[in-house]
Amino acid sequence: MSNRLRSLLTVLGIVIGIASVITLLGIGKGAQLEAEKQVQSLGTNLIFIRPGSQSSSSISFGQGTIQTLTYEDALAVKKNCPAVLNIAPQYSSQLQVQYGEKNTLTTINATEPSYTTIRNFNPAQGRFFNDSESREEARVCVLGDTVAADLFGFSDPLKKKILIRGELFDVIGVMEHKGANSAVDMDDQIFIPLSTGYSALFGLSQVTGRTVKSILVEAKPQEDDLAQFQITNLLRFRHHITAPGEDDFTLRTQSDIMQAAQSITGVFSLLLGTTAGISLVVGGIGIMNIMLVSVTERTREIGVRKAIGAKYSQILSQFVIEATVMSLSGGIVGIILGIVCSNALSSFANWKAVVSLDSIFLSFFVSLGIGLFFGIYPARTAAKLDPIVALRSD
Repeated sequence: MSNRLRSLLTVLGIVIGIASVITLLGIGKGAQLEAEKQVQSLGTNLIFIRPGSQSSSSISFGQGTIQTLTYEDALAVKKNCPAVLNIAPQYSSQLQVQYGEKNTLTTINATEPSYTTIRNFNPAQGRFFNDSESREEARVCVLGDTVAADLFGFSDPLKKKILIRGELFDVIGVMEHKGANSAVDMDDQIFIPLSTGYSALFGLSQVTGRTVKSILVEAKPQEDDLAQFQITNLLRFRHHITAPGEDDFTLRTQSDIMQAAQSITGVFSLLLGTTAGISLVVGGIGIMNIMLVSVTERTREIGVRKAIGAKYSQILSQFVIEATVMSLSGGIVGIILGIVCSNALSSFANWKAVVSLDSIFLSFFVSLGIGLFFGIYPARTAAKLDPIVALRSD
């Protein structure tokens, strides 16, 4: 208390360190939950089946570059895999779309009515096409939010007709806003029945071969691994594959995507926490420096106390307590400041910063530990002073 400004500046180092730890860990936790939320928005218990990759001269051109999956494969998966709840085969292509004088290049996603359930992606206006329209190869379509804005602006697109590759389609719905996901804009696409796409746009039939670009599979709850096992063996049987290394398809589960997202955000959180931890160490060193200065300034006081009977442990505890009080004071203020900063940053970020009780307790005990650790050396220095030498000090 006799050196208020110096003590305040010392405590400030701990305040900044603790506040940084809580704020940055809160941002990291918020980012992790946001990543999990984005993965969950894809749907539940999802398995993505994609064709294999074409290769030439030991060079692979990536998944989906060779058409090895068919519509019949999708039907077989639904019929013969007990762990599979639903399927939605897809065939997509970039095509020009026109309404009046406006036109845009967008993705035409030909699929089946089950798509909305599997992907948890529903119309905000109108409706999605049904099984009857799919069987009858109806010329109906559902617009993504971006496409609807590009073609119709603020006007109502329902019951209007658009041209897709010169073919007329009735607009029966507009999908809810979904945003970009995995480098794909979910709103910049138009959905049509898969049967209509085969006959009217893509020129595919049972004679030419009804290939698909991917198959979305919804597994039964808690049976993702079993469904993956059943699908893999069924497709190997249908494609006459005897060696696992020769698979002409790839499977990716939702848990794989979740683990990848958690791994990235985990590294992000670790980096933020480590950065904040450095400032805590700097604050602790500041406390030790100030306590060493305090020992030097109060040498005569220490000598008087030891001369009238103060023990080694009493002098030691005096300086340890002083260092701990400063550290804990900074820790408590830092925790409050960290919570305030986390809430403030939430209003500017795209996700909510999450301050957990674990980070608060961790910060509290870290500040306590800093006071003890960095206070012991100056305290031992003070306790070891020779009282005669200390009394001679000015």
